[in-house]
Amino acid sequence: MSDLEAELRKAVRGEVGFDVTSRALTTMDASNYRRVPLGVVAPHDADDVAAVLEVCRDHMVPVVARGGGTSIAGQATGTGIVLDFTRHMNRLVSLDPGTRTAVVQPGLVLDRLQDAAAPHGLRFGPDPSTHSRCTLGGMIGNNSCGSHSVAWGTTADSVRELSVLTARGERLRLGQGWSGAPEGLRALVDGELARLRTGFPDLPRRISGYALDALLPEKGADVARSFCGSEGTLGVLTEAVVRLVEAPRARALAVLAYADESAAAEAVAGLLPYGPLTVEGMAADLVPSAAALPRGGAWLFVETGGDTQAEARARAEAIVRAADVVDAVVVTDPADQRALWRIREDASGTATRMPDGSEAWPGWEDCAVPPARLGAYLRDFRGLLGEHGLRGTPYGHFGDGCIHVRIDFDLLSDAGIGRFRRFSEELAEIVVAHGGSLSGEHGDGQARAELLPKMYGEEMVGLFERAKGVWDPDDLLNPGMLVRPAPLDSNLRFSVLPRKPVDVVFGYPSDGGDFSAAVRRCVGVAKCRTTSASGSAVMCPSFRVTGKEQHSTRGRARLLHEMLAGELVTDGWRSEEVRDALDLCLSCKGCRSDCPVEVDMATYKAEFLHHHYAGRRRPAAHYSMGWLPVWLRAVARTRTAWLVNALVSLRPLARVAKRLGGIAPEREIPRLATETFSRWWGRRVEERAGRILRPVREGDASFGDGLHTVALLWPDTFTEHLSPTVGQAAVRVLEAAGISAVPPPTRTMAGRRGRVCCGLTYVSTGQLDRARRVVGRTLDLLEPLLDRPVPVIVLEPSCAAALRSDVPELLPDDPRARRLADRVLTFAEALEQLAPDWTPPRVDRPVVGQTHCHQHAVLGDAADRRLRQLAGLDGDLSGGCCGLAGNFGFEKGHFGVSVACAEEQLVPAVRDAGEGAVVLADGFSCRTQLREVAGVRGRHVAEVLAEGLGA
Repeated sequence: MSDLEAELRKAVRGEVGFDVTSRALTTMDASNYRRVPLGVVAPHDADDVAAVLEVCRDHMVPVVARGGGTSIAGQATGTGIVLDFTRHMNRLVSLDPGTRTAVVQPGLVLDRLQDAAAPHGLRFGPDPSTHSRCTLGGMIGNNSCGSHSVAWGTTADSVRELSVLTARGERLRLGQGWSGAPEGLRALVDGELARLRTGFPDLPRRISGYALDALLPEKGADVARSFCGSEGTLGVLTEAVVRLVEAPRARALAVLAYADESAAAEAVAGLLPYGPLTVEGMAADLVPSAAALPRGGAWLFVETGGDTQAEARARAEAIVRAADVVDAVVVTDPADQRALWRIREDASGTATRMPDGSEAWPGWEDCAVPPARLGAYLRDFRGLLGEHGLRGTPYGHFGDGCIHVRIDFDLLSDAGIGRFRRFSEELAEIVVAHGGSLSGEHGDGQARAELLPKMYGEEMVGLFERAKGVWDPDDLLNPGMLVRPAPLDSNLRFSVLPRKPVDVVFGYPSDGGDFSAAVRRCVGVAKCRTTSASGSAVMCPSFRVTGKEQHSTRGRARLLHEMLAGELVTDGWRSEEVRDALDLCLSCKGCRSDCPVEVDMATYKAEFLHHHYAGRRRPAAHYSMGWLPVWLRAVARTRTAWLVNALVSLRPLARVAKRLGGIAPEREIPRLATETFSRWWGRRVEERAGRILRPVREGDASFGDGLHTVALLWPDTFTEHLSPTVGQAAVRVLEAAGISAVPPPTRTMAGRRGRVCCGLTYVSTGQLDRARRVVGRTLDLLEPLLDRPVPVIVLEPSCAAALRSDVPELLPDDPRARRLADRVLTFAEALEQLAPDWTPPRVDRPVVGQTHCHQHAVLGDAADRRLRQLAGLDGDLSGGCCGLAGNFGFEKGHFGVSVACAEEQLVPAVRDAGEGAVVLADGFSCRTQLREVAGVRGRHVAEVLAEGLGA
């Protein structure tokens, strides 16, 4: 390995990674398989690729080309050198609207091509659900399709020419008329014309095997088309000329509801003559909430196009009239269409969990049958599932007869793996009996290549092997895929994980308390690798800044997987590789909601930090900011806020304080309030609060003063010591709405004094033992109230999210934690639920700002949007993350990433805001970031409403 690494570093200009992190990040794709590579190379150009191939040929080391790494059959994994084209060879070289062609490099993400083509009224036809992160090279390697293949075919239908390097260094330009064919290929085909004319099933989604029939003379001897779907086993793509299609000027979406998936499947063939752009199908099992869909048990998403909106709608309505449906709706608003399509696109991740939360896997992901046979095939498929005691929910490209499904295989036990093999073998026979293809989109890889003889026969598979020998006689390119494959039940990625649950602190209730199962949630669909945040999405801000895999949610999950495996990452919880990857995780919790399988990297990070620093000295920031509630309460008790403010206003002292506290030198130390919120509040409500709470302390079941709705108002650390004006404004608004806000108790039933705290700062720095003690004390203080329906209003979104999600997971065996979580309300939720008849003051001003990332991920903002609408605060808040994210943006070394996150959406939105716009920021971190980076003051919605009351 050392010789190989040295020669590669000398030969290429791109990055060469033989380190643990680089290798660990590429052990898996989105499949069930895992292989450990020797190293990873990110080539700068075709010359780099040629140099890598030469060095690897000398050492007889295999080479695997990799794009976005979302392959579902295992073809993006390998044991040799992995070529990562996403870092440098990711350009759109040119786009010619006149000829409707584009020249692309293999690492270009599909959405970037679509963005460039859109102003010309053009688009690339195929559009897999992973369009925001899949690459053109990967699409060509797998012959990807997507939802619009009914109209525009597969990737092979959109390829004109391909620039390819063979394993022996030959540079070829593939095209029609045998252009670029390696020596010996034409002779091979000429000797097998009869077999090639009769040996391939005739259906739109036949992806399995090599497309040797594209080399027939009557098909133009198209070498480029034949290369598509070869999964990197024939040559390495370095550039492609692709065809673009004219995008419809207007679209309409007909959502057709059926009683079940079989009825939907049976209807497909009758809809195709109407010329739809898409016919996608899915059942209710995959829909978190069917509220946005017409009533039914399964749906077809049928898209139509036209030159005008009226024409597109008329075509959609004609389809509705022709369809025998339970219910239907036609949607023309683009935003509503996008929302519906997101339901379908997220199915690739949603399907990895059964309705009861158990795991499901892509072992049989995407076979295809003739559309007219789809209903019959699905019935046979369901029958075979039942025979094996398995469950799965089919969905996908019904218009092309292509079905995706995740099945609850047990891939952890020998018995379960045996069932996986038997089911795969029997289902392959059913697919073939229906005239289908084992792969209808994602390729064969390791998952299905072993079964190709069932589809093609031994002689055709032998011909595939001979073709591979013509292109790659040394078998260096992605060996074990398509021909001479590894068994479909070998190299399973779960085999290396510990069989017994790992000792952890959090409860992981959705994963049966098993940290390994939590890490297994990441199946590699890589929605976290999107290069721009769309709409209100948050995940994954650090990846969008750095573009590095280890800073994506998937990359971090991969490293945690390897940490548990112990093969590459050998030092467990002490791993510096895992620590470094998690260092730039903002703990924004965006993945908890935006990831289709709800990976919760913020929790995994806290868990890791807890074990990593157990018994060891922590970074200074963990003490300065992790213990922030302690320090601020000490200042409040001694009434020395004025002195602290004066000292840190002196630059030399501030520099020393920041250096000792591990705080970024570019940051300002926030000024402390000279009067805490509780002190102000105590003067205002102490007597009344005592009258309300006293009966509870004395054992009386009553609560309240009999005149108003009463709720506890949570004095979080930030409102208490840093932004008391937010609390003061909230009290005013709540009282105006008829809600009496009272402070939580400060003495337990046993008489011990204390202050409530959600433990957020301890959780985010991984000080979980301390967090459990703090939260336990909080529950002791609140215990008299937790058996009563007492709402708890929390103004700081991050604290509300901690109380609602972190606290019950941190103390899973304490029922008081769940009772507290169930009582937590945001400010907007409190007004809506506790004062439903109250009307807020009309402010009638435009708003800009950002929904707090924890609110987006855990709490939801529907009530906030309704409150803003009632108050006349018009405008949508941006997505993404402010980048400060509690302690993250204050920590030394994080300033650049923190600011870059803010500059993605929040700061541009504020800078572009019109005169008089209100900048909303309910979180203290968001307001701090706005002040320091954009020079503007953000306000909590309570402050805005309180000001409206005054007016």
